[in-house]
Amino acid sequence: MAYMSQSSSSNIPQNTHEVFLSFRGEDTRNNFTSHLHATLTRFQIKTYIDYNLVRGDEISNALLRAIEESKLSVVVLSENYANSKWCLDELVKILECKKNKGQIVVPVFYGIDPSNVRNQTGSYGIAFAKHEKQFWRDVSKVQRWRSALAEIANLAGWDCSTNSMQSELVERIAKDVLEKLNHVYVGDIDEEINKYEQLSNLQVMNLMRGSGFNTQLWHDLQATNQHLGELRMKKNVILLRLPRGM
Repeated sequence: MAYMSQSSSSNIPQNTHEVFLSFRGEDTRNNFTSHLHATLTRFQIKTYIDYNLVRGDEISNALLRAIEESKLSVVVLSENYANSKWCLDELVKILECKKNKGQIVVPVFYGIDPSNVRNQTGSYGIAFAKHEKQFWRDVSKVQRWRSALAEIANLAGWDCSTNSMQSELVERIAKDVLEKLNHVYVGDIDEEINKYEQLSNLQVMNLMRGSGFNTQLWHDLQATNQHLGELRMKKNVILLRLPRGM
């Protein structure tokens, strides 16, 4: 069963969720990932997290759709992440959305050296030895997984030791996610505000050119300015999600 945290603000863009969490359940479900999810929820970030303990061989269409609809994905790369064909398929899809849709990807290296992820050594090497035996007829699938791991290991991310103080790090990651999301939303809104400001200026000029008062042009200008006010309010509400000190 999948759970999605809810945002209380009606002015935040109303997608079903904003963030997709990709993780290896047996490694981090009951510790790091659950703590991160709780912190994201506290920051009113709508997050998709899959709590399904029984998975088939192929990633579900619902999960693929959840990835596509996300603005940002957090990928928690742990010791046994590469053992899961499901996780690897998620990662391929996430990076596909990064390339084609501009999705933001935030890797977290939880108790694993990025070089092991990049080069598929250590536990990742052992996992791929098994994958190559199982999928010897489908070499391209394994190569897609390898390429995805190499790509994400080269992205700027977060290092987390299993012995470190995780509460502070989780807080910092959640703030980073919130800041990145707000940058996307505010950028989109600023672009829309700019368009409506230009429209408002044009409508004012048209009103001034007329020989008499034009009621329709006046109503159009009022509607434009009202929408401008709503956009600016929406921008302010989004910025209010930022915790103090950011």
